[in-house]
Amino acid sequence: MTALAVDIDSKIYPSRTPGADHVALKDLHFAVAEGQFACILGPSGSGKTTLLNIVSGLDRKVDGAARLINGSATVDPSDISIGYMFQTPRLLPWLSVLENVRVVMDGKDADLGEAERLLGEMQLGDVMDAYPNRLSGGMQRRVALARAFAVRPKLLLMDEPFVSLEAPTAERLRQLLLDSWKSRRTTVLFVTHDLSEALQLADRILFLSASPGRVVLDLPVAIDRPRKPGDAAIESLRKKLLGEYPQLLAGLAADAPGQA
Repeated sequence: MTALAVDIDSKIYPSRTPGADHVALKDLHFAVAEGQFACILGPSGSGKTTLLNIVSGLDRKVDGAARLINGSATVDPSDISIGYMFQTPRLLPWLSVLENVRVVMDGKDADLGEAERLLGEMQLGDVMDAYPNRLSGGMQRRVALARAFAVRPKLLLMDEPFVSLEAPTAERLRQLLLDSWKSRRTTVLFVTHDLSEALQLADRILFLSASPGRVVLDLPVAIDRPRKPGDAAIESLRKKLLGEYPQLLAGLAADAPGQA
C-alpha cells in the first residue's frame, strides 16, 4: 500500500493578461495514511480536480510536491500503480465492456481472468461482451470502477465519480466501492461536493476553502462501519457540522479546529 504526503505552496495557472494569473491552490498541506479512505470536500473552484491531477503526476507544474510513500521510500507517480476514476466513465466506445477493463491490465492479470472477476464483483458478468453505448449510465460507472481497480492500484483517485446519478444508483455504486476497498485496503482520495456522501464513505474528510484551496478543517469520521444513508449517527454529525460551521461548505471555516 501507499501513503500520500501533500505539500503544495502554490499552484498557479498563468494568464496572458498581466496580473490575471489564477492561484488554484495555496499553502495546502496534509497527509493520508496507507489504506485510509480520505474525502476532499470543497466548493466549486477550490482546486479539487487540480489536486488530483498533481497527485497523479498528470500536472507537475506546481510549487511544492505530492509525495507517494511506499514503505520507507518515496516513489514517483509513474513508478506506482494509480487508479483514477473521473466524473465521466471515459470508456472506449469501440471496445466491449471486458476489453475496456483488460486494456489497462498487464498480460498476466488478463490471462488469469482478473477482468472477469472484477466485472463479476460489479455485477456486470452478463454484459461483458456489450459495448458502452448499450449500457445505462450507472452500468458505465460500474465498468469504470472495475477498470480503476484492474491496475491493482496502490492509490485510487476519484473525482466525483457518482455525480449526477439518481440516488439508488449512486448508493449501489458506493456500496460496491466500499466492498472493493475493504477487500484491498487501497489508499483512496475521493473528491465530492456531497457532505452526506463523504460522511458515509470516509475515514476522514478534508474541507477545502474557496480558491485558492487550502485545508480549513481536517475531520476524522469516528462512525462505526457499515454506514447507510440516513443513519442517525451520520445525520447527527452532519447537522452538528453545519450548525457549528454554517459556512463550511463555502470553504469559509477559517476558525475551525484542526485548521492547517
